[in-house]
Amino acid sequence: MTKLSLSSLFLSRRKVLAGIVAASTATIALAPASVFAGPTEVRIGYQKNGVLYLAKETGQLEAALKAKGLSVKWVEFSFGPPLLEALGAGSIDYGTTGDSPPIFAQAAGAKIVYVAAQEAAGSGAAILVKDGSNINSLNDLKGKKVGFAKASSSHNLTIAALEKVGLKYNDIEPVYLAPADGAAAFAKGAVDAWTIWDPFFAVAEAQPGTKVLAPAKGIVTQNSFFLANADFAKANPDLVAAVNEGLASTARWAEKNRAEVTTVFSKATGIAPDIQQKAVDRTEFVIHPLRDPVIAEQQRIADRFQSLGLIPKQINVKDIVWSWKPAS
Repeated sequence: MTKLSLSSLFLSRRKVLAGIVAASTATIALAPASVFAGPTEVRIGYQKNGVLYLAKETGQLEAALKAKGLSVKWVEFSFGPPLLEALGAGSIDYGTTGDSPPIFAQAAGAKIVYVAAQEAAGSGAAILVKDGSNINSLNDLKGKKVGFAKASSSHNLTIAALEKVGLKYNDIEPVYLAPADGAAAFAKGAVDAWTIWDPFFAVAEAQPGTKVLAPAKGIVTQNSFFLANADFAKANPDLVAAVNEGLASTARWAEKNRAEVTTVFSKATGIAPDIQQKAVDRTEFVIHPLRDPVIAEQQRIADRFQSLGLIPKQINVKDIVWSWKPAS
């Protein structure tokens, strides 16, 4: 089995099986439209997980948009907050993040809109500790150093987990770490616990001496979102809808072809197939417009951050929800 250190997850092996690419690309069906007037290139920000990354590695979205006279410029980000900073600034046009980054971005006045959602039950994230640690329950996190990425979905999971057992945010010592830095800190014991998502979760879980203190499921739902620059979406609604349709097709393909998805991700990231399979098995591959329960959950998260003073003002999530009516 290929060995991979947690901190090396961002080293990409961009090799995809030609047969998978050919088969999967054939499944894509975007909204019927001729060549778009306007941009000839879509700048898409991605992270090394999820449907958007799958569409990139298989070439599905790129092939479908090429048929409409559009090329794709892919821009990699390590996690959500810097991606949304670029999106709000107009450096990229479209991207995907977890639940919390859009809330911080909206509170900061970023020009972004939600354009689609990938609903999830929270199976793909957890709070981890080391075997032998004196942390055996969420209550034991009191006074401990907990590592997570600031303004990320792991930030929300950490706070929600504390709330579940009656602890407050100031009962822990937050240590803000990007995923790769968090992996290194957790490995050497610089933090007492680490809150993280897949595929980092799956890789850490496979390391000897790692214990899952609390899975996200049962604490938070951890939906993911697809977002666009607000000005770009206003000027190019058909293009944004076409990208959404392409990703929805990729998601439908992935739901029925999980073994192939594992192969694609494993080859692209260097993560051993058996470990990558865990992350794939925990993923719900479905993309929808934002439904009322999802918007309500986002609002609860926003209110949570605002009540703690982590965002500067109250926001209304509905204010930046873009209307998408799927073609299929």
